[in-house]
Amino acid sequence: DDILSAGEDLISLQKAALVEQLLLRELFAERPFAIIRGNAIPNERGAGLLLHLSSLPSAFGIGDMGPEARNFADLLERSYQKYWQLLPLHPVEEGQGYSPYSATSGMAGNTWFISAELLVEDGLLSQEDLEDHFLPQQGISDYSAAASIKATLLAKAWEKFLQQSDIPLHEEWKIFCEKEKYWLNDFACFTILKHLHQSQPWYEWPDHFRLRDEQALLQLQNEHDDHFRKIQWEQFLFARQWHALKTYCNQKGISLIGDIPFYVSYDSADVWANREIFKLDEKGRRKGVAGVPPDAFSSDGQLWGMPVFRWDVLKRSGYQWWIDRLKKNFELFDMVRLDHFRAFSAYWEVSAREETARNGKWIKGPGAQFFKAMKEHFGELPLIAEDLGEIDAPVYQLRDKFLFPGMKVLQFAFGEDVGTSPHSPHNHGVHYLVYTGTHDNNTTRGWWRQDGSASRHYLEQYLGRAVSEDEVPDALCRMAYASVARVAILPVQDVLGLDQVARMNQPAAGAGNWMWRLLPGQINEETERKLKHWTALYNRR
Repeated sequence: DDILSAGEDLISLQKAALVEQLLLRELFAERPFAIIRGNAIPNERGAGLLLHLSSLPSAFGIGDMGPEARNFADLLERSYQKYWQLLPLHPVEEGQGYSPYSATSGMAGNTWFISAELLVEDGLLSQEDLEDHFLPQQGISDYSAAASIKATLLAKAWEKFLQQSDIPLHEEWKIFCEKEKYWLNDFACFTILKHLHQSQPWYEWPDHFRLRDEQALLQLQNEHDDHFRKIQWEQFLFARQWHALKTYCNQKGISLIGDIPFYVSYDSADVWANREIFKLDEKGRRKGVAGVPPDAFSSDGQLWGMPVFRWDVLKRSGYQWWIDRLKKNFELFDMVRLDHFRAFSAYWEVSAREETARNGKWIKGPGAQFFKAMKEHFGELPLIAEDLGEIDAPVYQLRDKFLFPGMKVLQFAFGEDVGTSPHSPHNHGVHYLVYTGTHDNNTTRGWWRQDGSASRHYLEQYLGRAVSEDEVPDALCRMAYASVARVAILPVQDVLGLDQVARMNQPAAGAGNWMWRLLPGQINEETERKLKHWTALYNRR
């Protein structure tokens, strides 16, 4: 059985490679990765960096959309990078470990990313307002301090905004509220109710709020009108600053790659406002929850706790909730990575009564019907398939049917199957993005230290020489750049050669994730020269 299974997998990979070669010319013509600069034909090969907004330097606890974001875009341009990949930008909370993959909204922006410096430029704050709130620049994010500081500064800016009723921002804000009301009003009500109930989750609220009694919600909005409008206004500021940053990047030839988590948090505005599309009982309690079976990261699997979708209900609605979600992300980014892509083929569902993910089962996902519906609605789908983890032939077939680029991760290549591993560079295809590691991986230096002697052995066998700890980050970075994969994305931590302390996320770890930040000046001229050299040497300019 094992031999037959291995043979079937090999045939599937061979078929995928053949399809890729047959469609290559068409893919280059229809879906160029890079933004075309003027009349020039762009190089089909390109490179970029993976860095979340929270990891930028700033004086306010976490990174934001202010001057340091533009400085990073300038660095990307100077070092010939074509891509900036980020993690989801949605609101996060302490109860979920500040994870951007378990946000309180799949539509709203994280207002902690609003730049106070840019509010000074808008005349809504003074420089003196900012100076009272500067924090020491440290290499970790302080989400709690950032939340407090931004709340204080946004409250001051809101008062100033209301006093300046004749400025153009007022009309822009009104247009925004009307355009975004399909999600914004529910999010504003959800946020107010969370505040009124001391951050209790929505499924513990009184029935009239938990089950969304229409009259109760109208009364809530009337009684808290100022708070309601302020929440709308903060989302307006987020969108305004983000689109200004996106325009700045695009004008420099830099494409922004975003990320959509497959699931949304149970305690989110999306689940509260759309209970019918999630597997909940009549009182809003979860019946089936999301996760993955035991894997290399966890012997118990990962029990994520988000409610799974009711795809039958979504299909009857024409997948409207997903259309709205993709529409929002296509506005924010040039390309979007579909996290946990395999769940569109089949997903791991666990009873809400279970304490681990061991006793789940695979359930058939929406498959090709879903993407056909998305293609009919949007036309072109600028999506990347996160095809990692426990993957079978139907996942690859779904990915290739819609010509979605897949992912290769070099840290996954160097086991006893290095010769046949799809992550080994000699097995890469053109229609992929290659990474040294993702936000879920250790840094490459940390991987070298902590992953054991077997990985070191196979890497050295592959390179044909011994490698020191100091050399290994650059070795994998060069390997990614040398790959035939059309796009190479390097985590900034690997470019800098940082160890496991700089790891962004450790799946299944309950605390200490999403914390790493750059220090001012940590990316220096030497870093820039190295990136420029690699980009030119491996024809990714």
